[in-house]
Amino acid sequence: MIMKTKNILQYSAALATGFLLTGHAIAGPIEVLEKNPVAEVEEVDPFAKAIKPMSNPTLFDLALPRTTIRPIFMTQSLPSRINTMVGEVPLGGDMQLYALQLEYAFNNRLSFVATKDGYIDFNPDSTLSGDNGWANLAAGLKYAVLYNPESQHVMSISAIVEVPTGNTGVFQGTGDGALNLVLSDVKLLGRWQFAGAIGAHIPFNTGAESTTGFVSGHVSYWLTDWFAPLVEVNWYRVLNEGNGGNRFASQLGGAVPAVAQFEGGDLINLGASNAGVNGDIVTAAAGFRIKLTDNVHLGAAYELPVTDVQDNLMKNRITVDMTITF
Repeated sequence: MIMKTKNILQYSAALATGFLLTGHAIAGPIEVLEKNPVAEVEEVDPFAKAIKPMSNPTLFDLALPRTTIRPIFMTQSLPSRINTMVGEVPLGGDMQLYALQLEYAFNNRLSFVATKDGYIDFNPDSTLSGDNGWANLAAGLKYAVLYNPESQHVMSISAIVEVPTGNTGVFQGTGDGALNLVLSDVKLLGRWQFAGAIGAHIPFNTGAESTTGFVSGHVSYWLTDWFAPLVEVNWYRVLNEGNGGNRFASQLGGAVPAVAQFEGGDLINLGASNAGVNGDIVTAAAGFRIKLTDNVHLGAAYELPVTDVQDNLMKNRITVDMTITF
């Protein structure tokens, strides 16, 4: 009897121990799951540090499609003297541009862009006449043929149509319009940004305007989380001269295209018949961007011609803008 009671007690103790061990095995994973819930992963924009170039604003755009508003102010000093077919002539003075660029991204690859508009105030000291008026309008599409968030690299093509809606007194509004074809690229590498573009301005009426090409480059570095200095270079090349016809009647009676020995760079196209005499304009710019908020950047740049200052309309230029990204 004693042996049976002892066996029953041993069996009961073993059974209780088994229940305890089984309960711990079941409760253990449940407890771990309660203490380690699955964390929510916050999505990070791989192109958050990408910034727009400052110089050559009507042609050199960021390759990355995204929705932005960009007000621009530009003041440009004119050379004291310029080279023409009748020799050096005095000029001097300055010009200002007040503009607003727009971009709407349909998705990560395609956007609508409005690259040229605004109001020009032209104030020469000599030879030419002061005037003011609207710039031509230009708009089109930008498509990212390469979009790689993992390597932070984008390459885009843009097709922009410029319409001659501007005022002839500020060297706009002539011809039948033009097509701007641009291939642009941007690569982010840590705090560095490398960007470039190559393209052509192709008039629909090749006599009224000159056919020109350009190459632009940009390097910037986020020195702090809110400040990025930048340097840029632009090369404009006359590919085919205009016919030098009588245009811009309020300027020298329309004779400017016949006597000019260069073209106007990024903003102005004279259709000069002798533009090939000094067919290359090279400029260099240095500036910065400041991050005011994650979506709002303020920028400024100072630009100078590297080629002969008398062979273009720029002595120096200051550009100030703000980019607002949505």
